[in-house]
Amino acid sequence: MTSSLLLSLYALSALAQTPLPKDHPKVEQPAANAPLPADHPPVANGGRPAPTAEQLLQQLDATLGLKEREKSFEIAAALGKLYFTNGRPQDAVPYFEQAEAKAKGVRALYLAQVKRLGKRPVPSAEEARCGFGPDTALEAMASAAEQRAKAGDAPGAAACARAALAPALEVEGMRASALVLAGDSKAALAAYEDVLEVAPTHEEAQFGHAALLYETRGEDLKALESARKGFEAFLAAHPQSPRAALARKLGQMTQQTIDAGGRKKYLASRAEDRKVRLSQVLAEAPPAQPPAAGAPGMDGAPPPDAPPALTKEMLDAVKNTERTPELEAGLARLVEEGEEHLARGRYQEALGAYTRVMPFQPDNGRARAGMAWALVGLKRPMAERVWSVAVSGDPAAVEKLGDTLKAKNDAAGAKALWQRLDASAPDYPGKKGLEAKLRE
Repeated sequence: MTSSLLLSLYALSALAQTPLPKDHPKVEQPAANAPLPADHPPVANGGRPAPTAEQLLQQLDATLGLKEREKSFEIAAALGKLYFTNGRPQDAVPYFEQAEAKAKGVRALYLAQVKRLGKRPVPSAEEARCGFGPDTALEAMASAAEQRAKAGDAPGAAACARAALAPALEVEGMRASALVLAGDSKAALAAYEDVLEVAPTHEEAQFGHAALLYETRGEDLKALESARKGFEAFLAAHPQSPRAALARKLGQMTQQTIDAGGRKKYLASRAEDRKVRLSQVLAEAPPAQPPAAGAPGMDGAPPPDAPPALTKEMLDAVKNTERTPELEAGLARLVEEGEEHLARGRYQEALGAYTRVMPFQPDNGRARAGMAWALVGLKRPMAERVWSVAVSGDPAAVEKLGDTLKAKNDAAGAKALWQRLDASAPDYPGKKGLEAKLRE
């Protein structure tokens, strides 16, 4: 059983001692269950199994005046954690606030002692010999810190107070997360700031505060600068954190947003940049070259009708080009243009369109079929090889190209393509349908 469940059970038992109102319906005590198996570990609740979190929440919800009753820090924190970890962040917030209220005094004491220390570091609880154990209650730790402060031991008081605040900072961080989930970003930012006031390098609060500023203050350049510095500080304090890569990326995006003058301008500039890059890439993609005179040499050089090889710069440009909806739409238009050229017998123009598509979509069967048919139409020596690749890779796409040509009033071209496909792919699964088209 988790500590939250244990403390919540304790809270229920303690709160149950409060008399119910006179008009409250009688509450029947559940009967004890059958004895536990012989090898079952002993339990302290009469042999009944511990309730599930859902059952416990139902009991808490049915307890009248639970939120208003006085509670220790530990009980209030446990109730808040129980609600929070079971998907009820809004219900958790009041209990977290009650727990934090119990830590308000030791928080003020800590900040006062730190101020007295000036630039001197706060020692650890072990160095100050605070003597706290894992089960020491916050109230007891706060009392020890107060005694140190009264004795004029500022370093010891600060150390003991800081140790007492450790569970309180956890609660404050969870309350901030609960407020984010509840949609109250303003209160969440304030909660993160409360944590950072005591622990400037608190991992959860550092990241959460910077990320929330970036997410919710996109037009506030001052807030964005605070977010950027927050990500920078997070990386300096927690370079090995699982969130380090994300923090670095968000920091870069925050700086870009600042440079653009706000998120709206940043997003607009990105959209415009994508359009520019799309037009540049499509314009710079190498068009097919007309065949050179003479046969290919004997030195292994590519045939003269082969499209020019992509340079390293072109390959890098293709690799680094973001696959945006605009780019995909532009490539689709090029394929359609290629098919239109094929239907009109403009094979060179069709080949030029397809060679712009293939670097980005090498597995596009439709584009590959069109390129192969364009090379066949141009009677290039490499046509047979490219045709073979297209047919073996996606014969259905080749057949469909014939349908497209026929729909564009190129019935002769469609029939010629189907005849070539029929001869090239004897094992084509769609052969019966293909032969039916040839008989039409």
